[in-house]
Amino acid sequence: MAESNFIDYVKILCRSGKGGAGSAHLHRAKYIPKGGPDGGDGGRGGHVLLKGNRNMWTLIHLRYERHVFATDGQPGSENQSTGKDGKDRIIEVPCGTAVYDAETGEFLCDVTKHDQVVRLLRGGRGGLGNTHFKTATRQTPRFAQPGEKGVERAVILELKLLADVGLVGFPNAGKSTLLSVISAAKPKIANYPFTTLEPNLGIVTYRDQQSFVMADIPGIIEGASEGKGLGLRFLRHIERNAVLLFMVPADSDHIAREYDILCHELEQFNPDLIDKPRVLAVTKCDMLDDELLEALRVELPQDVPTVFISSVAQRGLTELKDLLWRTINDERNRIPESVVHRDLNERHREHDEDAFIFEAEHDDDYENAPDAGGHMVGSGDKTWSDEYWAEEYEDPTADFQVVSDPDEE
Repeated sequence: MAESNFIDYVKILCRSGKGGAGSAHLHRAKYIPKGGPDGGDGGRGGHVLLKGNRNMWTLIHLRYERHVFATDGQPGSENQSTGKDGKDRIIEVPCGTAVYDAETGEFLCDVTKHDQVVRLLRGGRGGLGNTHFKTATRQTPRFAQPGEKGVERAVILELKLLADVGLVGFPNAGKSTLLSVISAAKPKIANYPFTTLEPNLGIVTYRDQQSFVMADIPGIIEGASEGKGLGLRFLRHIERNAVLLFMVPADSDHIAREYDILCHELEQFNPDLIDKPRVLAVTKCDMLDDELLEALRVELPQDVPTVFISSVAQRGLTELKDLLWRTINDERNRIPESVVHRDLNERHREHDEDAFIFEAEHDDDYENAPDAGGHMVGSGDKTWSDEYWAEEYEDPTADFQVVSDPDEE
């Protein structure tokens, strides 16, 4: 079977450009034999940027571009000419993409809005020319600042789909059928377990004027947190949801017990998920009469609102949408502007992707470039400090800052 085009986890190697060296040029002209220092500054190395794109729904394009390298800044030259800045590299990603350090699993940043730009790696600072170092007692400095080395980092990009409602249930609980009935989505539906192998999104119309987004993920089973079945890989897609809709079929042996198992598996994946608002839908109720439905109500958990539905018979769907709409729009259930992301741990990683080994050709000039503790060119043992850098680099925590936010424009 061909590999799915839906890629939600990928490892890439990023490298920002190094800054260009400042020039130590001394001006010479026909009638100006000792014109003094006129060396220009080096150009800034290119940044590596992330940009949200609402028209993208997968990270598959990064599977075929594992190396994202920005270009280096050019050195300064005579007549105080500043070198050209390196070209930034922009990585377009779907909205809802989170970025982690591939080595430590530390959360770095995320992109949640269309056209939002986040600087992932900062380019190296360009060195200052010798004109910045002339003084009354040092009128001909024959040294300049070298460019700062860029940053090389292997990162993991993880897509977490943005939706208002996330469907949670065992295989064959009727999740895909419900999504196909109340939205225009066309997920695969069949009478065997694990029909759904990748998440599906659907836009549910409500009262002809409003709508909300529903996400269907592959079914989970007891022990999924230990790797059984499809495991918990796809639960990352409901971490951003406002409401979780638990679905248990009416012909289950014990509805409350299956609901408790699902809650336990969510808690094992991420303890924060258990605090999300929940709704329980008892599916496939077209096979039950009113007397059996009343008998089932006794077995239902008391701490969650419940509705009986049948997707095939179109029964209880309006009541379900009303309940979901009220829950979504409850002020207490609003999705926070900034979701708190936990660092990746071993259970949440995809080891096949993590084992990917980069074989990029190493740039000797890049490897040997000086870092922020380097020496001035031709200055002997003299060192330079951050006081000479441009003001835009004064903030040491500015690496993962939002460069452009659509809401602020």
